[in-house]
Amino acid sequence: MPVFALGFAVEREAANCAVRNWIRSRRMAPFGLGKMAVERLSGVYLPAYLYSATANSRYEASIAEKYKKLRLDRDDDGASIRRSEETEYRDLAGRHVTSLSDILVTASHNVRNEEIEVIEPYELSRLRRYTPALLQGWSAEEVSLSPEICLGHARDEARALVTRLLHEFMPGDGVRSLRHHTEFEEESIDLTLVPVWICTIRYHPRKPPLRILVNGQTAKAGGRMPFSWGKLGLVLLASAAVLAAAIVGLSLLGKAFL
Repeated sequence: MPVFALGFAVEREAANCAVRNWIRSRRMAPFGLGKMAVERLSGVYLPAYLYSATANSRYEASIAEKYKKLRLDRDDDGASIRRSEETEYRDLAGRHVTSLSDILVTASHNVRNEEIEVIEPYELSRLRRYTPALLQGWSAEEVSLSPEICLGHARDEARALVTRLLHEFMPGDGVRSLRHHTEFEEESIDLTLVPVWICTIRYHPRKPPLRILVNGQTAKAGGRMPFSWGKLGLVLLASAAVLAAAIVGLSLLGKAFL
C-alpha cells in the first residue's frame, strides 16, 4: 500500500504540447517526427520509492594546492624574472556525515530509473498521504520491483550523490584520487505514487515506437531520441559546401592581390 502520492497538475493537452516542444528541441531527431501522430498518451500514477538516510563516510584524497613560483632567467640581454604556477598534492583523510533525503527510484519494471531521472525533479513538498480518492479517474501501475531491488538502486544513487558532495566538500584548488567508504544509517524507504504522462509515437514501421515521458507535475519531458544519420549527413555536406566556398573565395582574393 502506498504511503504518499503526488497529484496530477498537467492536463492532457499540456502534456501533448510538452512532447511536441521536446521533439522540436532535438536537432538530430528523425525527419518528420514532429508531424507523426501520437499513438498513445496515458496519464499514469507510477509506483516509486522515496529513500532517505544518513551517510557516514570515511574518505581519502589528494588535495591540490596551487602557488606562484618566481624564476630568475639570464640571457644575452640580461636578467628577467618569470612567474610560473606550480601545483602540489597533499594527502587528506577524514570523516564526513550528511543527511540524504528524497531520493526517488522507480518500483516499476516497465519504466526504468534512467527515464524517471530525465523528467525529475518532482515538487516533493506537495506530497500528500495516500488515499484511494486521489486515483479517481486515473490509472495506477502496480509495483513490479521488490523493495530489496529498489533499496539497492537507491543506495547506488546515494553513493553517487555522496561522491559529488565530497568533491564539493574538499578544500584546496582541486582533488584527485578521491576514495570513500560510506555506510548508510537511519534508512527509510516509502512507497509513493508519482504522476507521469507516457507518450508513444511510431515513427518507423520496422522499429519499436518512441516513448517519451512527461512529468505530471511540471510538464518536463524527456526520453531516448533515435539519432538521425541522414540529418548528420546533411549537416556535414552543408559544412563542406561552406568550407569549399570559403576556400574558393580566399583563392580568388589572393589572385586579385597578385
